[in-house]
Amino acid sequence: MKEDRPIRDGRKGTAPILRTTHGNGGDAPERDRRPAPPRPGGPGQEPGKRPPSSGPSRGLFGVVSILLLALLLFMILSSPRRDAGITLAEFCNLYESGQIVENSVVIRDTTVTARRTAGPGAPAGQESDVFVSFNAATDKVTADEVMRITGAKAVSRPPSQWMNFIWFFGPFILLILLLWFLIARGLRSAGGGAGVLGTFGKSRHRMFTKETTGVTFADVAGVEEAKEEVAELIEFLKNPKRFARLGGRIPRGVLLTGPPGVGKTLLAKAIAGEAEVPFFSISGSDFVEMFVGVGASRVRDLFKQAKDNSPCIIFLDEIDAVGRRRGGGFSHGGHDEREQTLNAILVEMDGFTPADGVIVIAATNRSDVLDPALIRPGRFDRQIHVPLPDVKGRLEILKVHAKKVKLADDVDLERVARITPMFSGADLAAIINEAAIGATMTDKEAIHQLDLEEARDKIRFGRAKKSRVREKDENRLVAFHEAGHAVLQKLLPDGDPLHKVTIIPRGDAGGATFSMPEKDRMGYGLRWLKATMRTTCGGRIAEEKAMGDISSGAVGDIAQVTNIARMMVVEWGMSPRLGFVRYAGSDTREAFVAEREYSDETARLIDEEVRRLVDEAYADARRLLEENWDKAEAVAKALLEYETLSAEEVDQLMKGGSIARPATISQMLATPRASPQPRDRTEPEAPPGALPSPA
Repeated sequence: MKEDRPIRDGRKGTAPILRTTHGNGGDAPERDRRPAPPRPGGPGQEPGKRPPSSGPSRGLFGVVSILLLALLLFMILSSPRRDAGITLAEFCNLYESGQIVENSVVIRDTTVTARRTAGPGAPAGQESDVFVSFNAATDKVTADEVMRITGAKAVSRPPSQWMNFIWFFGPFILLILLLWFLIARGLRSAGGGAGVLGTFGKSRHRMFTKETTGVTFADVAGVEEAKEEVAELIEFLKNPKRFARLGGRIPRGVLLTGPPGVGKTLLAKAIAGEAEVPFFSISGSDFVEMFVGVGASRVRDLFKQAKDNSPCIIFLDEIDAVGRRRGGGFSHGGHDEREQTLNAILVEMDGFTPADGVIVIAATNRSDVLDPALIRPGRFDRQIHVPLPDVKGRLEILKVHAKKVKLADDVDLERVARITPMFSGADLAAIINEAAIGATMTDKEAIHQLDLEEARDKIRFGRAKKSRVREKDENRLVAFHEAGHAVLQKLLPDGDPLHKVTIIPRGDAGGATFSMPEKDRMGYGLRWLKATMRTTCGGRIAEEKAMGDISSGAVGDIAQVTNIARMMVVEWGMSPRLGFVRYAGSDTREAFVAEREYSDETARLIDEEVRRLVDEAYADARRLLEENWDKAEAVAKALLEYETLSAEEVDQLMKGGSIARPATISQMLATPRASPQPRDRTEPEAPPGALPSPA
């Protein structure tokens, strides 16, 4: 029972033509494609000329690897083979029994090592190593005892200072050498675009050609004026002498603005497909990293490569990520990496050494937050606004996308274009795709008109929940709520015509009332706004009169009518008490606290005027519904039986007629059946192939 009518500033020329009222349910709501360096003697390489080095020499890496291997080998060979550990008493017994080789006993810092014979009768060469371990507390006692056992024939070898040094400091030295090697390699390869640290300052752009995009101007529809302006850029690049004859120069930058989904990026792809020059594409977020200065370094690297390949085009998508106004909002104090990136872009586009022959195309849907120095002439010479398409534009867009699918004979794309006001090009593409998916899931041979209309509703409001089971009273409440909206929409001639009304849940809404505008509206008239507010109030009034109670399902209606009334007062100057004055603050979305440039007394007047407009709309809606309550009851009863009614059927019911079509399956299933009577045994059997009676 919610109305989804986005109200925007009428001065901007956007009007929410399609109005819906929802039922009991609360709020509805590459990798880099850089060419590899040419091989010696290969294509693009001059004979006898060596190509630039692609990276540092690997000699240091080989030296470090050999040193590591040699050290490991030395440690293995220098370590005594310790086949068995014995006690001092066992060593004494072995020595006295002649099983220890003469002159093989060596006393070291923590061990006594010796060679043990294989025993009497064993062949030579079967000797093994034995050792006696001791610690620093018993080293002198153990050494004296070994010397006594061997008769002072044991050899005492003090530990090597170099070995102690290597064992203690060796790992740290190896780690420092490895880090030094990696850092040196990264710094040396910074100019070649490789390495560990060198890549941070390199641009992450992607290069496109006509073959890689697959998009041309033939694939762009609905924005003819914008397409003509960007087509001039192609002519500039293909034939610059034609414009230089009269002293003109190629524009340095073009800024594409507009709501999301209208085709700004698609226009850039079409330019890449049409232009016979290199096309560098990068997103604004690709400049920002956790390291200070990386964004500015990437900007310089991008423009350096672009100048080397001029004439060319650079496309900066979502430039508001780095192009926001400096010194405001959340960037107070400290070093702002985004500001340094923006400064680098400003200097590269129009500094002491501007990038001649390089055209920068940027796209954003937040042009209001861009820095004034960025969008001035000389940097972005042109600002092309890409608006939402009108009826003709929507039809052309639907035709472009319909070429890729199979349509049935009953499809009327012009009707689809008329029932999709305020839809962007992306929304229309999604409608065709969802219709194709829906037709495929129902095993149809082609897409029909019903598939397109269902896809429209699904894109805007969500999937229909036909399997949802509601209580009888809740179903009746939703039916009267939607009937109140539908009847008032029929009675008020200044509003949009009714399209259909349904109590089938869709998305978060329990029902919806759809309108189909007869034309695109570029602004809001006072009579249309008043009619829309009264239609919005009809749902709550009808459910209160029918059920004797009210529900929270009208939360969307309340928000809708309040929003309209407040915009009429503070934005559009439609209040006699406040006059031709704008009281709304600027919408920069940068401040923590909302901007308010009027007194408390004015704020009180604004609240009073908003309340007055809402109360008047509610009173008029109640009066109209009470005068036509029989019509609302007829529509609600039909909704309970058929679930969805068209505008023609609602009109027929309001004139006292009836609907001649079967009820829905869910309604038939909900109808109580009579108890089956015992079958007469003398009744003849049904003929073969006969269907059972529905009763």
